[in-house]
Amino acid sequence: MSKQFEKATFAGGCFWCMVKPFDQWEGVHRVVSGYTGGHVANPTYAEVKTGSTGHYEAVEITYDPTIITYDQILSLYWPQIDPTDPDGQFHDRGSQYRTAIFYHSQEQKVKSENSLRTLEQSGKFHKPIVTEILPASTFYPAEEYHQNFYKKNEQEYQEDREKSGRDGFIHQHWK
Repeated sequence: MSKQFEKATFAGGCFWCMVKPFDQWEGVHRVVSGYTGGHVANPTYAEVKTGSTGHYEAVEITYDPTIITYDQILSLYWPQIDPTDPDGQFHDRGSQYRTAIFYHSQEQKVKSENSLRTLEQSGKFHKPIVTEILPASTFYPAEEYHQNFYKKNEQEYQEDREKSGRDGFIHQHWK
């Protein structure tokens, strides 16, 4: 019997930092770094980095919903980001680094909206939550050297993550 995998797509700033938090969970089959939400077909990293393509840096997660649910994946997503920053994430600035949840079904849309509402009502943040919930569109995998960057370039990944301010924010606001 073949498994029925589903997809979840999230933008949370630099995609290098968004792979590892999902990659290590049972039921997650694959996490791909890439680009989505823009108007340029088959964009390159150099193009997306300019902010002119309309694309977000994002991750596409393929998972087995009988092992890990979409709600569990959402609960992993929120603590990776600053959902109140409309201009990027941490030291990565620009529209390509904004946060968004890209839903693949009406059920994902409803669950995403509910999780956002729960976060808004939690009082955890004093600024408005600006993470958008958008329909999934074509996802373009990033160049191979971006895939699993945290494994292939461990030292560079750690240095970039440290200087970004992401971990300090996570510790202060989510832990």
